[in-house]
Amino acid sequence: NHLHMKRFLLGFSFGSTFLFTLSTLLAQTTEESPSSGEAAGTIAGMGCGCIIVLVAFAVWIALAIFVYKDAKSRGMDNAVLLTIVTVITGILGLVIYLLMRPKGALVACPSCGKKRLQGSATCPHCGQP
Repeated sequence: NHLHMKRFLLGFSFGSTFLFTLSTLLAQTTEESPSSGEAAGTIAGMGCGCIIVLVAFAVWIALAIFVYKDAKSRGMDNAVLLTIVTVITGILGLVIYLLMRPKGALVACPSCGKKRLQGSATCPHCGQP
């Protein structure tokens, strides 16, 4: 239970940091026109902020892709719903998924070669035993 709280707080802090960075960027772009010397500093600051936003966006997309692929490999019928929850909630959605997914190792299917949950009756990808 203590581990779950740490994961929740990690997701909450990541989301808060992302929103703070985004609001800071928006505030910088809506200020009055600065002098040319101040403009260079503002543009440099925006470049760093933009990189942070792009990295956060890339992590967000990677989480969604991971959840979808892993849920499909484990034969979960609600892979799309779990992916949508992860897209909306970010790291919190990942934590929810990790808590509810079927446990076990993923092995290669002898028929199609894609990963499936070890011990499953049929492959979720090709339907073969």
